[in-house]
Amino acid sequence: MIFYDCSTAPSPRRARMFIAEKGLEIETRNISIADGEQFSEDFLKINQRATLPVLVTDEGSALTENTAIAAYLEARFPEPPLLGRDPDEKGRVAMWNTISEQQGGTAVAEAFRNAHPAMKGRALPGPLDLEQIPELAERGRRRVEAFFALLEARLQQSPWLAGDAFSMADITAFVFTDFARVIRARIPEDNEATQAWFGRVKTRPSASL
Repeated sequence: MIFYDCSTAPSPRRARMFIAEKGLEIETRNISIADGEQFSEDFLKINQRATLPVLVTDEGSALTENTAIAAYLEARFPEPPLLGRDPDEKGRVAMWNTISEQQGGTAVAEAFRNAHPAMKGRALPGPLDLEQIPELAERGRRRVEAFFALLEARLQQSPWLAGDAFSMADITAFVFTDFARVIRARIPEDNEATQAWFGRVKTRPSASL
C-alpha cells in the first residue's frame, strides 16, 4: 500500500489518524498542496481529481475518499474496530461521521475557502478554478456555530459521538473542530462536554500526527 498525504490539510489528517489508530505503518508520500503538487502530471495519474488523501491498495485501487480508505483498512485490519462493533453501532458511526463531514467539515471549508486570500480562485478543492463568494463565507461561519452546538448536545449524552467507544466519527469531528482555527472559530468555553471530549481525543497519540 502507498498513502498519499498532505501534512497541512484536514482531510489527509483524518486518514493519517485512522491509520495510526490501527497501528499500521504504510509507505507514505507527502504531496504539498501549498506548492500545487496535487496538480503535477505524476499525481494526476493517481487521482485525476487532484485531491488528497489517496490510498493505493495492494490490489492496485486508488481510494480517494476517507470513507473508502477507512472501509478498506477496517476490512483488512478489523482490530481495533473504528467503524462500529455491531450493526447498531456501525449505523451510528456512519451517521455521526456523515454529520461531522457535512455539518462540520463542509461548513469550515465554506468559510475558509470563500474568504481567505490564499484561496482566491480556489473556492473548491480539485481541478476547477472557482471564485470566492463572500456570502458563503458568512454562511459557513454560522454553520460552524451550529455544528458546535450540535456536538455539545450529543456529547452531553455520550462520551464519544457514536456511543461508548472511540470511532471514525470522533476522528472526523475532531479534525474539523481543530481545523476551525483557520476561521478563528473555537469550541465555546461553556460547551463543557465538547471541551472534555476534545481534550480526550487530543491526548491520543494519533492526534499529534
